[in-house]
Amino acid sequence: MRTPIGAECPYYYGDFHRGRQIEECRLLGPGDGPHNWRSALCGRCPVPRMVLANACPDLRLHGQVAAGFLGLGRGMRITATCQRSGGPVERPEIGCGLCHLPDDEPPEGGP
Repeated sequence: MRTPIGAECPYYYGDFHRGRQIEECRLLGPGDGPHNWRSALCGRCPVPRMVLANACPDLRLHGQVAAGFLGLGRGMRITATCQRSGGPVERPEIGCGLCHLPDDEPPEGGP
């Protein structure tokens, strides 16, 4: 769905049909709560760029609303894991390095 800033994000949801005013980020876990998130956070969120750069079906993104430097300002803190490798992904735009190897090339450190 298109965010208020115009980027496509699979985790943003907005419903304005017939007077409704529902906006939420479905990337956030239940502990963050909808009251911590505002649609203004979409402006600096890296998720639309990550999803555009890497469409791996094994990549799982996790987000939380985080306070900025000295508690001023807020932003989205995004972490990523790979279901296939089972570990964290340092650069979600690129991926874990295991999922998209050619079939004839073994992973590094492998046989």
